[in-house]
Amino acid sequence: MDQLLKAVILGVVQGLTEWFPISSTGHLKVCEKLLGLSLPMLFEVVFHVGTLMVVLVFFRNDVKALLKALACLDFKSEYGRLMPLVFVGTVPTAVIGWLFYEFLEKAFQDFSIIALAFIVCGVILYLAKVGREKIGDIGFKEAFLVGIAQGLAVIPGLSRSGLTIAVSLLIGVKREKAFKFSFLLSIPAVVGALALTLYREFDALFASSFGFVEVVVGAITALFVGYSALKLLWKTVSKGKFHLFAFYCWGVGFFLLLALLHSVL
Repeated sequence: MDQLLKAVILGVVQGLTEWFPISSTGHLKVCEKLLGLSLPMLFEVVFHVGTLMVVLVFFRNDVKALLKALACLDFKSEYGRLMPLVFVGTVPTAVIGWLFYEFLEKAFQDFSIIALAFIVCGVILYLAKVGREKIGDIGFKEAFLVGIAQGLAVIPGLSRSGLTIAVSLLIGVKREKAFKFSFLLSIPAVVGALALTLYREFDALFASSFGFVEVVVGAITALFVGYSALKLLWKTVSKGKFHLFAFYCWGVGFFLLLALLHSVL
């Protein structure tokens, strides 16, 4: 298959799965195997940047309000109070990512772990259905729990957006607040993941069968598809149908287990 076409396929997969609660990392690892590729580190880095751009554009008004509150050292307004919560949620994410980096590197290569993670992700997504919206404002306890969920989502097969939104809904956070906090919390996480990747894997950055053109095409594809996917995700969450993504995760998980049993992967 032509490398450019492969880049487009990976871009579409990344764009959809980065925002839908179905694990972009897990899907990219499966695609990587099926397409006979070894994804370049540069591809991952550019995807991180693309992910960040989508969040900044989609939540541009919220980001502007946060920066304005920070510039004025205003910690009493709605967005001023949100900044410490983002920090509290970021701490467990950073700790989990740093401490378990080597284990996670091995997990990325083990399809049995990925399959089980998809199934677990489906269970958590479905359980979000029973959440009762009773918390209007997220507090430090809620922010910390969501941060733990985000940290665990570095395991391929566990969706970052899926776990953070599901945990928020389970502990009673209102849908709009859960959705917004999940993605604002992703900003420092993406920046941190980008910095960690560059720090630990810089030597392997340009080691790839993909050229610069393929990387750019894949990233631009992911950018446009991702923005549309994020809008669709919000519609799904607002209509109370977020838990339906569980069935897809279960399907992928059991499909991978069957593939492993028949030595397809």
